[in-house]
Formats: sequence, structure tokens, C-alpha cells
Amino acid sequence: MALVFRTVAQLAGVSLSLLGWVLSCLTNYLPYWKNLNLDLNEMENWTMGLWQTCVTQEEVGMQCKDFDSFLALPAELRVSRILMFLSNGLGFLGLLVSGFGLDCLRIGEGQRDLKRRLLILGGVLSWASGITALVPVSWVAHKTVQEFWDENVPDFVPRWEFGEALFLGWFAGLSLLLGGCLLNCAACFSHAPLASGHYAVAQMQDHHHQLETRNTNLKN
Repeated sequence: MALVFRTVAQLAGVSLSLLGWVLSCLTNYLPYWKNLNLDLNEMENWTMGLWQTCVTQEEVGMQCKDFDSFLALPAELRVSRILMFLSNGLGFLGLLVSGFGLDCLRIGEGQRDLKRRLLILGGVLSWASGITALVPVSWVAHKTVQEFWDENVPDFVPRWEFGEALFLGWFAGLSLLLGGCLLNCAACFSHAPLASGHYAVAQMQDHHHQLETRNTNLKN
């Protein structure tokens, strides 16, 4: 039973970490962190991401323009760029490290303690990637709520609202955190046998050889 849980936890942890990493990469580059609907012109919709601002019109389609200066951006967007890059890098490293720690991979299958440490390290990297993805998304969402309810802004001025990328980023961060938890849970079952069939067969053959040697000694 422990063997089954260990294998399932490893595969589920890597799968969730991979899903979270892909979604965090999409969140980083999608221009849908904020939406702005103009009441005066319902056929025009503005969106903003970390790298560019886009306007969508029914006749023209979508047109995007990159931000001219990094330093001219608001603080939350500058920090969010850095943290999202960090999240993508940590997520990739976590997948790479935890992949070598999987029991189904025969590389280093005799070094069980090393594989356990790789799983733990991969889980910690996934945690860090999830946190660094949740922080910028939550910060931008918080600033958006503050600006939306700012009483100093006249009511007729259009206000930014949550974009689809924020929800995607939250889901990515939670997937990375859950994947890291499963990887560390799988590493805790260090006394469970490896899932490799080759290792199991080798153990049975060695045990059978020991029994034959013992029977031969008894006959002599």
C-alpha cells in the first residue's frame, strides 16, 4: 500500500508541478492582467499585462503596444515582472530535479537516499515557484481593488477590473504548491521499496540464490 501511495504521489506531484509551471509561464506573458470596458464605446475593450497594453475593436481586431520603459511602470508591475521570471525559473528547476528523483526512472535506482533528497529539493523548489507566482498576482489584484474603489476618482472615469490572467496565475500558484506538497509526502515514504520492476526482480533473484546456497551447505 505504501508503494502504491508513493508512486501515485510522485506522479501526481510532478504532473501538478508541470501544470502549474506551464500556467505560470502563460500568466507571465498574457496581456490580460487587467480589463477596462468603456461605457461610451462598448465595441472597444482595453487589456493590460506585464509587458504590453492591448485594445480590441470589432472592426480592427486586437492591437498591442509594448511598454516603453521599465522604470516608468508602477511598482507592482516592475516587481511582478521579476517575481514571475523567478517563478518560471524555479518551477523549471523543480521539475528537472524532481524528475531525476522519481522511482520509475532507473537512473541511480540503487541510490535511494539521493533520490529521496532530489524529491525533497524538487518539492521545495515547486513551493518557492508557487509562492513567487501568487505574490505578484495577489499584489496586482489588491492594487486593482484599491483603485477601483478610490473615492478620489470621479465616477465617470473608467476603472480597471480583474483580468483572466489573474485567475490563471492563482490556479498556477496553487497547483505548484500542491505539487510540491505531494512530492515531499512521497519523499517521506523513504522505507518503501522502489517502484522499478527491475529492482524488485533483482531482489527476488538474490533471495533465491541465497536459499540455494543455504540448501547446498546443509546437504554437505
